[in-house]
Amino acid sequence: MKLRVIDFGLVPALRSQAVYHGLAETMTPDSDPVLSLVSPIDPYVCVGMHQEIAKEVDEEFCRANNLPVYRRHVGGGAVYLDRNQLFTHFIYPRKKAPEFAVNLYPMFIEPVVRTYQEIGVNANYRPVNDIHVNGRKIGGTGAASIGDATVMVGSFMFDFDTATMSKCLKVPSEKFRDKLRQTLDDYMTTIAKELPKAPDRADLIAKFLRHCADVLKVEPVMSEPSGAELAAIAKAEADLAAPEWTNLQGRKLVDLGVKISAGTHLTESAHKAPGGMMRVHLLGRDGRIENLMISGDFTCLPPDGIDRICAALAGTALEQEAIASAADSLMKELSVEMPGISGADIATAVTSAAASGD
Repeated sequence: MKLRVIDFGLVPALRSQAVYHGLAETMTPDSDPVLSLVSPIDPYVCVGMHQEIAKEVDEEFCRANNLPVYRRHVGGGAVYLDRNQLFTHFIYPRKKAPEFAVNLYPMFIEPVVRTYQEIGVNANYRPVNDIHVNGRKIGGTGAASIGDATVMVGSFMFDFDTATMSKCLKVPSEKFRDKLRQTLDDYMTTIAKELPKAPDRADLIAKFLRHCADVLKVEPVMSEPSGAELAAIAKAEADLAAPEWTNLQGRKLVDLGVKISAGTHLTESAHKAPGGMMRVHLLGRDGRIENLMISGDFTCLPPDGIDRICAALAGTALEQEAIASAADSLMKELSVEMPGISGADIATAVTSAAASGD
């Protein structure tokens, strides 16, 4: 199978996200899979599909420092990005990719791990979707369904600005921010930290493509984006920059709050599941779920799966077993995949919100 490789080089910040969104939208079931490679010229902050910006990002700092905030169609957490990362986007027709999300990660992470190892970085895959070097994280990955495509995003971490990252995130105090930066310094690593000299970008890509060929059983072929793909990328730029998309979760929260009536209470909680942080906003009424919103840095396929589960849980008793059973059944019934998150995790998060209102 041919793998079209499109190296966009250095591009404006918004385009570095728009390229894989646009390429995915143009993909058909018979298309060749695509690997896009890109780095942003200017820094920015990118939040996950399901995150609430107001909960995760210090918007005042970002405005003051001309750091735009964009929401991607892939799950995961808020992150500061700049030209020191080389983004890798595998974009496959859905029928040519593994059927289940949990199988995407080891398959598409392996070429990255092997490339790191070849240049002298002792990288290893750490489930569910991270890459570690001697216990320190050097990269995460995310998966999404966009149009008729399955998308797997990742990066090579040449360097990482932990000081700016710690200032971009919403924290309860400056003391906590200092601790956050120290934690990032201790927990994260980069090529710059691991090697005396970073490899040339072109050389790294050449090694990466060889490992892609071996692991994925494909023939990498350098390519250029078509006119239709460039048009779709331009449209994706406009869509990703739209305020209604950027503030997606905020609008859901406003809608949720508007529905409060007598005897109905809006409460919230947070629960750290193996698959990521879950934030719950719960409208509870007479011991049952009236309305529910779940946000966070988890992966969910398809993207609207968590909203469909929340809607279907309305009327469920606010009890651990009842919610866990219903959520597990709904994930199967609706074909929703949330790697590292079970019905029990959803139930724990929801019942914690209910308990906070007692």
